[in-house]
Amino acid sequence: MSAVTSLRPRRGRNVELLLLVFAVGIVTLAYAGVEAAVTGAFPPRLLAEAGGLLGIAIAFHLVLRLTASYADPLLLPIATLLNGLGLVMIHRLDLAAGKSLSSGMALRQLTWSALAVVIAIGVLLWLRDHRLLRRYTYLTGALGLVLLLLPRLPLIGQEINGAQIWISIGPFSFQPGEIAKITLAVFFAGYLVQTRDVLSIAGRRVLGLTLPRGRDLGPILLMWGASLAVLASQKDLGSALLFFGLFVAMLYLATERISWIAIGLLLAGLGAYAAYQVFGHVQDRVLLWLHAFSPEAAKVSSQLATGLMGMAAGGLLGTGLGEGRPDLTPWASSDFIVAAFGEELGLVGLVAIVFLYILLVERGFRTAIGVRDGFGKLLAAGLSFSMALQCFVVVGGITRVIPLTGLTMPFLSQGGSSLLANWTLVAILLRISDQARAPVADDDPTPVSLPVVTR
Repeated sequence: MSAVTSLRPRRGRNVELLLLVFAVGIVTLAYAGVEAAVTGAFPPRLLAEAGGLLGIAIAFHLVLRLTASYADPLLLPIATLLNGLGLVMIHRLDLAAGKSLSSGMALRQLTWSALAVVIAIGVLLWLRDHRLLRRYTYLTGALGLVLLLLPRLPLIGQEINGAQIWISIGPFSFQPGEIAKITLAVFFAGYLVQTRDVLSIAGRRVLGLTLPRGRDLGPILLMWGASLAVLASQKDLGSALLFFGLFVAMLYLATERISWIAIGLLLAGLGAYAAYQVFGHVQDRVLLWLHAFSPEAAKVSSQLATGLMGMAAGGLLGTGLGEGRPDLTPWASSDFIVAAFGEELGLVGLVAIVFLYILLVERGFRTAIGVRDGFGKLLAAGLSFSMALQCFVVVGGITRVIPLTGLTMPFLSQGGSSLLANWTLVAILLRISDQARAPVADDDPTPVSLPVVTR
């Protein structure tokens, strides 16, 4: 009898290759359309540049064929398409500023993209089994805290737009909090796998909710305090919300206790109210949220109002790539790149981009359901939720669903640290999905865990 099941699932690598070619084709057409609309001519090196992007994507694809042949075939094409569209929009904004490809932000973003893909390939080659990360549970937790505190160090810490979340070393700047979300997700997954039985023990019932025991509230109270500490030291509402939301979500996935979500929402509300009372820039963002077009808001910032008017000008189908004026919105290449896409691609194009993120997150959660060990389930679900929460916070802030937080859109926005973190996140999900979709060996010692959420 064979050591593996006789019915092998499809690997999906040929589908992945076709989708990669399709994704690069869309990016190439968008790039050519932008150049034609702005300059009146097609790029002279269009085929060479498209071939370079396709070569990078196929190199990643070949690594997956050799080292993770059962990995999810949709993750890489979606990430490639989003990254490529981000490059096109950043180049479009460069053209509006009178900069060429060789002198603008797009070339730097392309360099970071290539470096991020190389690092993601390195992660895949090194991490042959995602369960290896569980050995470094507390080390990754300590590393996450160090990364969060780096911007507070003298000389290298840098404050931009009221938030001190950057470090600057020579000509290079980096946002260590982007990497911290991955290391903290690893820590939370390893910690909760060890302690979820204790955290699931029922306590008293209050207002129809079965609350955990008092001594088990310690971890969530500690994370609440740590989130507020990050906010207080760096004035960064977005990162505090992201880290605290990540922990509460993973806590619920590990214990399946709705009471943890209720407690988390209550503490998040208290923290937001405290931040509003203490920090002036938080009050400014609430003012922009509630009264974006008021004279008082105009004195603070015109960014949100300009972005909203740009999306309104785009309407249902958009002005067309290269035909709008997204460059009128401050920080359009980073904080407000979603508004730039909304103006030139319209509601239809923006919904298509959001759907790509939804599909990316869905594949991550499907990986979490399919993998057979508890650590992998929590890690895949945590990484997927962190991307979903970040996308919601960014799009919600730009569309006035919630106040602005200053986070950037994964893969689309300008920023090397964001690209490095999100490509690494995709590499880890690919590794976990490879084991989730691979045939089960008869002598596989991996215990079968309960689903992440069963009710």
